[in-house]
Amino acid sequence: MAELEPLRFITLEGGEGVGKSTLQRALAERLNSHGFDVITTREPGGTPLAEAVRELALHPPENDSWSAMSEALLMNAARSDHLEKLIRPALRVGKWVICDRFADSTRVYQSVKGGVSTDILSSMEATVLGETRPGLTLVLDAPLETTAGRRSARNGPSDAFEQRDHAFHNAVRQGFVAIARAEPERCHLIDAACSETEVFVAAWSQIVAKYKLGELVR
Repeated sequence: MAELEPLRFITLEGGEGVGKSTLQRALAERLNSHGFDVITTREPGGTPLAEAVRELALHPPENDSWSAMSEALLMNAARSDHLEKLIRPALRVGKWVICDRFADSTRVYQSVKGGVSTDILSSMEATVLGETRPGLTLVLDAPLETTAGRRSARNGPSDAFEQRDHAFHNAVRQGFVAIARAEPERCHLIDAACSETEVFVAAWSQIVAKYKLGELVR
């Protein structure tokens, strides 16, 4: 039986301030330049309903806070809508999808620091995703000193996750590294402490190799 080609579904993962949005724009521009139709999206978000969930999850009203289980349920509800209304339709017609965060973020953020068990998160993930899993996940990793400086430079309001303490962000970083090491066929670690150009080159080389684009992008 011929090997199935990986879905043209790329996810960008990592902690706060690693540069996912910047890389997403650069990769989409490069793929567009070679004639590919690309959809860029994010999680939580991507559809009107999922964006409404994003606002609730990242900016709870009246300084309230969600439990880890409540967050996991919110993220998966948003993801289900996102998959049904945007990601799967785009993939079906041959478009590329590059998503800033996806299921790995729920695995990490809602499990660290005494959160939801990995068994429960895995069960939720299997139910929501089905067969729609990323063909490639680029995990951006950088020291917390680097990412903290970048977040400060944004000069914008921080969300409920960015406001958490150093120990939380360190656990998140280690969680993403662990996923990348456990699933090397899908995930690739990118040194996000490098320059934007170096990060892009490393990421683009992984896309070219994974999707066998060498002959198409010369």
